[in-house]
Amino acid sequence: MSYVAPLKDMLFNIEHLANIAQIAQIPGFEDAGLDTAQAVLEEAAKFNEGVLAPLNWEGDKNPTSWKDGVVTATPGFKEAFKQFAEGGWQGLQHPLDFGGQGLPKTIGAACGEMQNSANMSFALCPLLSDGAIEALLTAGSDELKASYLGNLVAGKWTGTMNLTEPQAGSDLAAVRTRAEPEPDGSFKIFGTKIFITWGEHDMAENIIHLVLARVQGAPEGVKGISLFVVPKFLVNPDGSLGARNDVHCVSIEHKLGIKASPTAVLQFGDHGGAVGYLVGQENRGLEYMFIMMNAARYGVGVQGIAIAERAYQTAARFSRERVQSRPVDGSVAAGAPIIHHPDVRRMLMTMRAYVEGCRAMATVAASAYDAAHNHPDVQVRKDNQTFYEFMVPLVKGYSTEMSLEVTSLAVQVHGGMGYIEETGVAQYYRDAKILTIYEGTTAIQANDLVGRKTSRDGGKTGHALAAQIEATESELLQSATPDALAMAKRLKAARLAFVDVVNFVAGNTKASPNAVFSGSVPYLMLAGNLMAGWQMARALLVAQTQLAAGTDVDFMRAKIITARFYADHLLTKAPGMRDSIVEGAECVTALALEAF
Repeated sequence: MSYVAPLKDMLFNIEHLANIAQIAQIPGFEDAGLDTAQAVLEEAAKFNEGVLAPLNWEGDKNPTSWKDGVVTATPGFKEAFKQFAEGGWQGLQHPLDFGGQGLPKTIGAACGEMQNSANMSFALCPLLSDGAIEALLTAGSDELKASYLGNLVAGKWTGTMNLTEPQAGSDLAAVRTRAEPEPDGSFKIFGTKIFITWGEHDMAENIIHLVLARVQGAPEGVKGISLFVVPKFLVNPDGSLGARNDVHCVSIEHKLGIKASPTAVLQFGDHGGAVGYLVGQENRGLEYMFIMMNAARYGVGVQGIAIAERAYQTAARFSRERVQSRPVDGSVAAGAPIIHHPDVRRMLMTMRAYVEGCRAMATVAASAYDAAHNHPDVQVRKDNQTFYEFMVPLVKGYSTEMSLEVTSLAVQVHGGMGYIEETGVAQYYRDAKILTIYEGTTAIQANDLVGRKTSRDGGKTGHALAAQIEATESELLQSATPDALAMAKRLKAARLAFVDVVNFVAGNTKASPNAVFSGSVPYLMLAGNLMAGWQMARALLVAQTQLAAGTDVDFMRAKIITARFYADHLLTKAPGMRDSIVEGAECVTALALEAF
C-alpha cells in the first residue's frame, strides 16, 4: 500500500501543458520556473511518501474519536501535522506578506495531489484552511487579516467552512444561524452547523471557523446571509490566545470513508453566544463564501485525481504479483501474473488514462488561475478567469466521478481480495464516494455549468473553447502519425458533440428548463471528458516531439500510448452522451411521479 508520487507526469504537465516558463514571466513569479517546481515537488514527494502515506490505513482502522466535546486525531496525525506546518506546506501558494511562499497554484496543486494521494483524511484539514485564507485575503478587513492570516498561513491554526445546517443542506436560503450585533462591533452567533470538516481536533492551537449566519432584520433567502469569523479561542490584541469561545463540538459523524477526518456537529451560543466578527459587508456572506467554495471545489477535484492515482498504483502493483490462470494467447505455459490478461490490461489502461487526462486538465486550469490573478495585462487576466471558471465544475465534477470508476476498477483488478480491507483498495473506494457529494454535488456542479457558464453567455465560452480544440486537431492532422490522426478523429467527434450540446443548452434553458437540466450531469461529463481528452491530445503532440529528440524515451512512448487509449476508449463516449442530452430529455421526466 505504499505510494510513489508521479513526479514525471506532474512535471511534464507543468512544463509542457501549463507552460511554467510563461508563468515565471509574471511579476512575482520570477523565481517559480521549472527548476523551482521540480525542487518543491521532490521535497513534497519525500514528505508525503515518508510521513503521510504510512498513516493512511491507520486512520481508517483507528479513526479520529470524540469524547466529552474533545476530538482526538488518529495516532500519528498530530505529529505529522506539526511536520507539515514546520515544512511550510500550508503557506506554499499564499502571499509573502503573511508568511507564505507565494508560489503559483500550478505548483501548489501538484503538491496538493500528493497530500491527498498519501492521506486524504489528513489533507482535508489544510484544504479547508486554504479556503479560509483565500476568503480572508479577498474580503477580510486589515484588522482581521492581521489577527488571523499569519497563523493560518503558518499552519499554527486551521480553518473551517460552516455552511450546512440540519434543515439547510445545499439550499443555503434555509440557513437559520443568527448573528446579534454587540456595541463593540462584534456579533453574538447562535445556531447549529453540521458536516464541518475538521471542525474540532487537537492538531493545532486554534481553529478559525468561517460561519454563515443572518443578522437580525436581514432579508430572507440567500440575500440576507453574512459571513463571520468565529475562532475557537478568542485572540487578544497582542496576538496571544484568550478565552475559549462559545462554540463546541457536540458529536462527530460515523462515516463510510475518510474516517480519520472528523466531521463535526458544532453548536454556537449555548452559553451566552459565540463571539464572531463580520467579514466584509453584511448580507454579502454567500458571495464571500463562494471564494472558499471555489477554492475547495478545485481542491476536491484534485482529491479525485489523487485517490484514483493511489488506487491505480495499488492495482498495477497487485496485477504484477498475483498469479492466476494461463494467458489466453498461450504466451506462458502455466499460471502467470494477471497483468498478462487482456481485460486486466484494459482496466489498468482505463485507470491510467483517466488519471493522466484529469491531472492534465487540472494543471492547465491551475495555470489559468495564476494568470487570472497575477498577469499584468487586464485582458489576459479576464480571458484566463473565464477559462478557469468554466473549468472548475469540470475539474470537480468529472474528476470525482472518474475517481469512483477508477477506485471500483482497482477493487475489480484485485478480484475477491479487493473486497478484503487488508489490500487497501476498499478504503480508496469508500473514501472516493464523498468527493462527488461535498462542496457541491455533481448535480450542483452541472447546474453551475449550465446556468452560469453556458446559458448566461449564450454559449460564447463553450464555442471559444471548441475553437481552441479545433486548432489542436489541425496540429494533430499536420503531425500525421497514426496516433495523431486517430486522436484527431476522436477529438473532432467529441468536439462536435460538445458544440451541439452547448447550442442545445444555450437555446433551451429558459424555454425548457426541465429538458436542459435533465441532461445537465451528462453535459458536465461530456465536457469534462472532452477537456481532459484535449489535454491528452496536446500531450501526445509534445511526447511525439520529445520522443523524436530521444528525450526520456520510455516515458514519452507510454504517454503516446495512454493518449491514444484515451482517444479510442474514453473520448468515444462523447457522441452517445450528446444523443442522450439533445434527443433523450423527454423520457427523463415522462414517468408519472406515483409510478416511482
